[in-house]
Amino acid sequence: MRASTTTDPRRPTERPRGAGGMPRGRRILLVAVITAVSLVGVLALGAGWVYSRLEGSITTFDAKGIDRRRPARTFAGQNILVIGSDSRSGKNSRYGGGKGDVGRSDTAFLLHVYADRKHAIAVSIPRDTLLDVPRCRLPDGTWSRPQHNVMFNSAFTVGLTAAGNPACTQNTMEKLSGLHVDHTVVVDFQGFAAMTKAVGGVPVCLPKDVYEGDLNPNLGTRGKLLFTKGRQVVSGQRALDYVRVRHGIGDSSDIGRIQRQQAFMSSLLKKVRAQGLNPTTLLPLVEAAARSMTFDPGLGSADKLLSFGLSLRDIDLRNTRFVTLPWRYQGARVAIVQDEADALWAALKADRTVDGVDAGGRARRSGSPSPRPAATVSGEGISVSVYNGTTVSGLAARAADRLTAAGFTVTRVATADAQTRTTTLIRYGPGLAIQARTVGRMFHGARFQRSSEPGITVILGTEYANAPDPSASVPAPLPTSVATARSAADDICSDLSYG
Repeated sequence: MRASTTTDPRRPTERPRGAGGMPRGRRILLVAVITAVSLVGVLALGAGWVYSRLEGSITTFDAKGIDRRRPARTFAGQNILVIGSDSRSGKNSRYGGGKGDVGRSDTAFLLHVYADRKHAIAVSIPRDTLLDVPRCRLPDGTWSRPQHNVMFNSAFTVGLTAAGNPACTQNTMEKLSGLHVDHTVVVDFQGFAAMTKAVGGVPVCLPKDVYEGDLNPNLGTRGKLLFTKGRQVVSGQRALDYVRVRHGIGDSSDIGRIQRQQAFMSSLLKKVRAQGLNPTTLLPLVEAAARSMTFDPGLGSADKLLSFGLSLRDIDLRNTRFVTLPWRYQGARVAIVQDEADALWAALKADRTVDGVDAGGRARRSGSPSPRPAATVSGEGISVSVYNGTTVSGLAARAADRLTAAGFTVTRVATADAQTRTTTLIRYGPGLAIQARTVGRMFHGARFQRSSEPGITVILGTEYANAPDPSASVPAPLPTSVATARSAADDICSDLSYG
């Protein structure tokens, strides 16, 4: 983690630059949507020759560093974490400027694909966001100590390797959001440049003229004109320059840069859709994406990528949104506006869009409550004891009410000996395995443990406390900053800067 070079309390930290004045990692955010876009196209191809060319280009990272103590899957949608790496090794040095033996990330967002496969939202995480980084696996196989009140982008540097630590960033994202991350993708410099060339350039818009000095304030002079105000098409190095511009526009903050990057991603989606999903136009993009990305093992083969891409093909531009994690300045850093962030994460857990649409793929009348478990789970003849293994008041009583509504007989409601449990545990005595599995259908992600003691006992964890209430009929309203999210169908010249 590097020290701030700015004294303006309104502006998050500016990273030191390498040769050529190239700041770290910022342009990669846009590459994120390319992950989704390129995979959508891959599915449309479907030919064996495409499959074989993809298979030989895919790289995966070691998933041993993903913490087992993680949120359970609580919905049918998917979460994809996209990380931009500013590694200066190999071909990346020509774009990044200079050399670097430690992979860093100044860009990341969580792409939530709703269960109806018709809606998606990308939540950008400002690089300077102050939060807690949990324990992470180091290159020697040991685990680091948790870190408190550090910047989000520091998670990727844990272990100080050229490849970075995507598993640590994933652990941090899960701790931050309470959401289960299904897949993680890492993108580098040269891959982004190649992909923008593969689509024939991306239409963008500048709110003002941009000079060399805006790109690199250490230059000391205004320098030559790089971009004129208004609409234009960029690719390769110019695309990188566009998305890294920060100074001289708005308040020169990273927040404003994120807004322009979100506009870039929207424009990229439009460009790919306009070209059509056919082998001639999409193969170069697909191959560039595969060569430049590192995937978690869950996406580490051509057939897995193809299957994932198929799930994205019906998402409409108007239903693709871009938001930034609710934030406020804290000196030169960014603090989370916790109540607004909690409302956003709760909406995603419930598969609810920022417009209040239930996109969980379930048939439901507007304003009607979610289906109660009793409709699908029958607890008739099954007795259960319920213990609260957390510090959340009334959690055991809430679970007992749900069990009773589903026909179970609750014999005891109490507080567990320890209130530090994360994952819900279901203990069952001899001959009760089948009944215990029925109980488990009421507690998604619960672990099971055979016991010599008779009966079935549920010890609740924080994952259950954080799960959306299945009987809730009126969700908490989302903050205005989230509800007015950019759509991929919006004009590329609108809302380009903060401040």
